[in-house]
Amino acid sequence: MAKHHQTSRKAAFLIGIDIGGTGIKGGIVDARRGRLSGEPFRVPTPQPATPEAIAGAVTVVVAELSARTDAPSTQSPVGVTFPGIIRHGVAHSAANLDAGWINVDIEQHLAARLGRRVEVINDADAAGLAEAQFGAGSGVGGPVLIITLGTGIGSAFIFNGQLIPNTELGHLVIDGAGAETKASAVARERNGHTWDEYSVLLQRYLSHVEFLFSPELFVIGGGISVRAHEYLPKLKLRTPILPAILGNDAGIVGAVTKITMIDETLG
Repeated sequence: MAKHHQTSRKAAFLIGIDIGGTGIKGGIVDARRGRLSGEPFRVPTPQPATPEAIAGAVTVVVAELSARTDAPSTQSPVGVTFPGIIRHGVAHSAANLDAGWINVDIEQHLAARLGRRVEVINDADAAGLAEAQFGAGSGVGGPVLIITLGTGIGSAFIFNGQLIPNTELGHLVIDGAGAETKASAVARERNGHTWDEYSVLLQRYLSHVEFLFSPELFVIGGGISVRAHEYLPKLKLRTPILPAILGNDAGIVGAVTKITMIDETLG
């Protein structure tokens, strides 16, 4: 069973932490608006990125944010994203982090260090949840797919505002190869593709995903979304497609959004 304990669901501000392979960043989030209050704070991801080392880095980030004037109560929960498959707070994969994370209960592990409740969510799911609630997908009913193009391809499946967690649509096999080996942002750079060439590969991938899920909207995130004008107009899909709005803040915002949705559900 998932371990959820209600705290003040009316808290205006909460801390969100985004764990990545190269950096761990956090911010204070206005949970009602889905926007950061003040600047994010970042530290390098420790190497090796073991559970103990990461917990220490997260503690540093939370301590810095907690010292700010607009910091929430030290008893308030902290939302955390993690680059891996998460089931009931437990890691079942750990992309770009130490293999020692596998089967670790991240929520318990970090809560023990921070002395407060922790809610963990897959990083792509967090970004998708943020975009669905406060970004490009806000107010859209039915299935919405958020696709993040970066080192690989991340995905989040939202249905009527609710997250269907742990989709791994970047690992779909298309034309005999994993989609992210051809259509990720890093693959474009590695293979030296022009935007025209890249749009052909992205078209092949998104057409396949569109056929499988018939979404109401695609939202394209990741660092490459700032260049959306270079490739989105070249795509021909039945489904509307928009660039993400929240940018690098999406993971932090999504981590906090998970907390507020859980607490509202608990009533």
